[in-house]
Amino acid sequence: MKAAVVTKDKKVAIQDKAVRPLKANEALLKMECCGVCHTDLHVKNADFGDVTGVTLGHEGIGVVTAVGEDVTSLKVGDRASVAWFFEGCGHCEYCNSGRETFCREVKNAGYTVDGGMAEECIVVADYAVKVPDGLSSEAASSITCAGVTTYKAIKVSHIQPGQWIAIYGLGGLGNLALQYAKNVFNAKVIAIDVNDKQLELAREMGADMTLNPAKEKVEDIIQEKVGGAYAAVVTAVAKSAFNSAVAAVRAGGRIVAVALPVDTMDLNIPRLVLDGIEVVGSLVGTREDLREAFQFGAEGKVVPKVTLRPLEDINDIFDEMTAGKFTGRMVIDFKNA
Repeated sequence: MKAAVVTKDKKVAIQDKAVRPLKANEALLKMECCGVCHTDLHVKNADFGDVTGVTLGHEGIGVVTAVGEDVTSLKVGDRASVAWFFEGCGHCEYCNSGRETFCREVKNAGYTVDGGMAEECIVVADYAVKVPDGLSSEAASSITCAGVTTYKAIKVSHIQPGQWIAIYGLGGLGNLALQYAKNVFNAKVIAIDVNDKQLELAREMGADMTLNPAKEKVEDIIQEKVGGAYAAVVTAVAKSAFNSAVAAVRAGGRIVAVALPVDTMDLNIPRLVLDGIEVVGSLVGTREDLREAFQFGAEGKVVPKVTLRPLEDINDIFDEMTAGKFTGRMVIDFKNA
């Protein structure tokens, strides 16, 4: 099979890779598509350590073609996910308390195990989430990571209907965060990005306010117009966005960190203490979060903006991603290859 494999020169090579025999509790997927995430760029660049030889991809959707012994959660013909949260130990305090993504023995697709950016992929059946009818595979691919990550982040923000939430960064993550916040949680959304094209897309998706920090003092405007946001979700890979979020929320506000910049943020400790500001991290989502996120997609509440590309474009996609040349999500198309 063809697979997008990380090489030592921080590139990705399209290689022929053999598929090993299935083990018990596993399923084999014939991949239909796989989204390209900013985390894939980090993995390729060895930002999290050298994983030369691994197959990238954790936004994969494929059709089950075979199952191993003891598999009851999937059957041949089902569509299922290849997600960043590939498998937990199943018995630690995190796995047993609804916080399975924090498992200390977690396996991550496209990082510690081969992922879905290949013509075929093996998954642990109980950790692959079925895609509901009514949701296309390309849309589901974005929800498998970008969607569930932002859905979980909006949950973690504790936002209530009618309250103002600021979303920093309206790219592949942020445009889905906007839709979940607006269409599922019924919040008032402030979209913040330095790219006017992203802000135009945000307005089309129903943002109640759009702001460009390259042209205006975002936090001052938010404080003046709405008294500060009740919450902020930061998907922008920039230290400045995190610092702005701290200044943009009201007393008692909550900042949810999602993006992974290499910098450290500045925290105004007196403001955190005196105004009771909370800063929390949110890491992807559990299998149950993904089931919920898929269902909202199937109901049309969230519509990912995707562009289908051939596997051979993967290095070009990473170059375009680094240069900020596209909106929405680039998705590798295996179905029509």
